[in-house]
Amino acid sequence: MFKFLHAADVHLDSPLRGLERYEGAPVDEIRNATRRALERLVDLAIEEEVALVLVAGDLYDGDWPDYNTGLYFVSQMTRLRKAGIPVFLVAGNHDAANRMTRSLPLPENVTVFSASSPETSTLDEPAVAVHGQSFATAAVYDDLASAYPAAKAGCFNIGLLHTSATGYAEHERYAPCTLETLRAKQYDYWALGHVHNRAVLSEAPWIVYSGNVQGRHARETGPKGCYLVTVDDDREVTGMEFCALDCVRWESLVIDVSEMEEESGLLEAVREELARALGAADDRLLAARIVLDGPCPLHERLHADHARFLAECVSQAADIDNELIWIESLRLKTSTLLDPKELAERDDLTALVLEALESFEPSALPDPVNTLKTKLPAEAVESLSASLEPDTEDDRNAIKNDVAAIVFQAIATSGATD
Repeated sequence: MFKFLHAADVHLDSPLRGLERYEGAPVDEIRNATRRALERLVDLAIEEEVALVLVAGDLYDGDWPDYNTGLYFVSQMTRLRKAGIPVFLVAGNHDAANRMTRSLPLPENVTVFSASSPETSTLDEPAVAVHGQSFATAAVYDDLASAYPAAKAGCFNIGLLHTSATGYAEHERYAPCTLETLRAKQYDYWALGHVHNRAVLSEAPWIVYSGNVQGRHARETGPKGCYLVTVDDDREVTGMEFCALDCVRWESLVIDVSEMEEESGLLEAVREELARALGAADDRLLAARIVLDGPCPLHERLHADHARFLAECVSQAADIDNELIWIESLRLKTSTLLDPKELAERDDLTALVLEALESFEPSALPDPVNTLKTKLPAEAVESLSASLEPDTEDDRNAIKNDVAAIVFQAIATSGATD
């Protein structure tokens, strides 16, 4: 019997640009999280006395600004060398040969597979054959798996591959492959990388995405880590244990505020959800995005006074645990209980305003705002970029919803125009 670890998408020292625009963001803790996740991977390998460690691509996040990233990785691999644990890795799109201009000699226990063609590396005890190929460029559109060699007789065969397997269209279609292609190789285990959500695609044979080891933003939520795989003496996988390695737990907390009429009830619901999520984070830093959802009497007030409600949420978080909870943002997906058609029937001017609101698209800055930008410090423009120049559909919708809520509230609370 032996055990091995399957990890991928470490994105060591990922720069995580833009964190500075969030007031109070634990920037250093979040930026160092990928290093701490790698440390936990090494700790787990040593503790479990695994026979080997696999890293299925995107160890790095592109070229290093200096050698510290590479030196740190070498130091962690040296710990595994001293424990007698070999490491096998392939380069993915983020650490492809043409993206990395710096390199350092790696300890002899680390095998990096070639980018020119598939290779096979074997261990005698246990009898394991690892097959792999690295990315030569950041964008590989060929099916690398189809050229992988046949399974090696008498060995537990592992395919190490950075790929977008069929069914994962939301990720860049790099090194695409099908499950049929992978099964045809008759390997015992396929260790896949590139997709950041863990998934078991097949159990006969095992075809597995381990996901990334550390969430890097609010869209990478939930526990992140690696798989600890146990193989018996008959070369059968008898254990598949997910092991969380993340040090910062990102969560999107969707709270149904339908029919809530009082701020106190809404804030109590926020508090309860934050407390629940913190308990589930197991003493990790909780980076929470709060999403309020549903038709709500408070809709207009929430949009008109967004900053205050965000501050109220931050206050609730601080009261629960000032060190272990950070509120990334407050997102509003509530809807109004007011009827725009009914409001439009008040008078022609109201109808005209609502018609203009319907066609409002916050995409281009008015001239006065462009002028103001030239007079602001660069750091102020950077911090306001999402508001001044919304470049995502979510940002544009958020601005439009804020404007609509303020207009609806103003119309609803004013008398009809003669």
